[in-house]
Amino acid sequence: MAVLGAATAVPGAALPGAMRASGAPRYPESPGYFFFDAAEARFIEAACERLIPADASGPGALDAGVAEYMDLQLAGPWGAGEQSYRSGPWQPGTPTQVHPAAFKPAQWFRTALSAIRRDLVRRGVPDEVSFRDSPAGAQDAYLRTLEAGGVDLDGVPSAIFFRLLLTMTVEGYFSNPRHGISRDRVNWRMQGFPGAHAIASSTAGSGPPRQEARREIPQPSLD
Repeated sequence: MAVLGAATAVPGAALPGAMRASGAPRYPESPGYFFFDAAEARFIEAACERLIPADASGPGALDAGVAEYMDLQLAGPWGAGEQSYRSGPWQPGTPTQVHPAAFKPAQWFRTALSAIRRDLVRRGVPDEVSFRDSPAGAQDAYLRTLEAGGVDLDGVPSAIFFRLLLTMTVEGYFSNPRHGISRDRVNWRMQGFPGAHAIASSTAGSGPPRQEARREIPQPSLD
């Protein structure tokens, strides 16, 4: 299964399950999403699917629910930058690195996606035509342009945005399904992993793991 680039960081945030279970989407025109509006969701869905496309080894990112995973992360505490250490002291970095105190993923995604929409129009993709309706080769070429840092996203370095996009795509696809990601356990099925219950129980998927009888550990003789 091909991916572009390499993942270098992970959000490290729990999914806001209460939000998923209770709330209505923020944008009625994009049902199922709490952070992305309809246009943003269309770009994210297409981009994720190009980063991990469906092929003979299994479903792609879209069928695995990766876009929903990203949406929940960005709508929750991690997206607001609440789970990042922000008190310093900081070591000198490079111009391509982000100062931790300024790192709020939701703000970066919102800014970058708005700039991407305008940039695509400048490149001849009409606003009413979705990025996902472009040929696959054109989509890949644009993502590689972002990866190379070749687009000004209103102050967000496109290379850093791409790295976040790729990282969250890979994380959403391969994370443990218990967190509400990897729809239908597609990543486990792709790798031939039956799941912990199937290993612990003789009847896979029929209930909780079998409780084994506790065995007493023989004590050494003092004679």
